[in-house]
Amino acid sequence: MSATAPVPTLLEAIDVTRTYTLGRDVQVPALRGVTFRVDHGDSVAIIGSSGSGKSTLLNLLGALDRPTTGEVLYDGRDVQDRSDAELAQLRNQRIGFVFQSFHLLPRLTAVDNVVLPLVYRPGSARDRRERAIAALESVGLGDRLDHRPTELSGGQQQRVAMARALVTEPALILADEPTGNLDTTTGDEIMSLLEQLHQERGTALVVITHEAEIAERADRRIELRDGVIVGGDLDMVEAGST
Repeated sequence: MSATAPVPTLLEAIDVTRTYTLGRDVQVPALRGVTFRVDHGDSVAIIGSSGSGKSTLLNLLGALDRPTTGEVLYDGRDVQDRSDAELAQLRNQRIGFVFQSFHLLPRLTAVDNVVLPLVYRPGSARDRRERAIAALESVGLGDRLDHRPTELSGGQQQRVAMARALVTEPALILADEPTGNLDTTTGDEIMSLLEQLHQERGTALVVITHEAEIAERADRRIELRDGVIVGGDLDMVEAGST
């Protein structure tokens, strides 16, 4: 039998730093040399306390920001080599975001919120709506299509956010504290659904969390402290790099 082919790398951070400038001359390092990768179909939890650099790293992985130094590669190409328009296209086509605060537009129905990422793609309004409905059905909200966020529970709003992330069929889902605004039972349901969708679709999943219980559910864990990786599953990450 032939050897199993290696899984291709989707995303790679190489010695990434991010420094913010406060005022004229105050430099605040948020990340201080972070190196790791995410393969296609991977499941990774990035864990750390408040101020560890998790949100900064999420912004870099999601192409919402650029590193001060180092490289963030998607499919082998550095984000620094892409224009703002190319980064917007990358986010729309390759990355799905799930945020702690849901980020739903309150005046739009569930289906219209899910349609939004498809507006920038070719296709008819009917096709976009059908895809949005299918995404909502996949997260168990086929009977809530015309409900607005204020008419939905916190768990249902997070499911809408998940459907919105999935409707573009991304290669990667970035979930930022996806259970942070939910009670324990609902949070467990949301994590189980994320894991199910990850397994069924083969979508890479990166979860940012400060909860050890959530991190333990991922295949790999990376721990951040003061902008540096201090531990985790080290076969695919350099720990403590600066």
